[in-house]
Amino acid sequence: MNPITIDQQIISFNSHLHFPGKLPAGIRVMNPFKEPGQILEVMSTFYRKFYHDTHERRLILGINPGRFGSGTTGVPFSDTTRLKEKCGIEVKGVKTYEPSSVFVYDVIAAYGGVKKFYKDFYISSVCPLGFTSVKPGGKEVNYNYYDSSALTKAAYGFIVDSLREQLTWNINKDVCFCMGTGKNAGFLKALNDKERFFKEIVPLEHPRFVMQYKSRSKSEYVSRYIDAFNAYR
Repeated sequence: MNPITIDQQIISFNSHLHFPGKLPAGIRVMNPFKEPGQILEVMSTFYRKFYHDTHERRLILGINPGRFGSGTTGVPFSDTTRLKEKCGIEVKGVKTYEPSSVFVYDVIAAYGGVKKFYKDFYISSVCPLGFTSVKPGGKEVNYNYYDSSALTKAAYGFIVDSLREQLTWNINKDVCFCMGTGKNAGFLKALNDKERFFKEIVPLEHPRFVMQYKSRSKSEYVSRYIDAFNAYR
């Protein structure tokens, strides 16, 4: 019998994601895989292309999906522009630009390109589903799992169960790279102290922070990512 490949595990995981908690008032769960359209198909195409094997990956965890990255592609930190230009996968009729995706694909290029990077790494999120809130005037904006204690509490069990399931795959448990050196790293380290998922958590500046506040020093932060990856080979 052929072994189960990691693309099969990821596609099944994403396809069955469901948030079971009760959300605080004004917060909506964002599950791109349940939305009508092509996201489920695009996501599946991506993982079949780059993850159709049983090779061990190291884990990189972001915060939770955003509307213009994986909210439109189903692939973490991949807007439609990067997915088409760098991965050769088109999301028809949709074009998004996400600064965080630009940074991540600069890191991927510095590492050696998409084939090499995705063979060695699996990017996910501490919370694999996103959230949005509605501003006065009706504008919907991204909302992080840690933006309110009520949401963190509601999402906690889902976060733990989701990480536990992903770690049944061929994921290296010596180190986890955490995107975000503040609240995301603080939460993940506290969670790891309790659950003992990984031997070590290595925080790195979040791509959004770099692009918003440190864009002139972007190459320096790309190098920090590469140095961290190389230090934990």
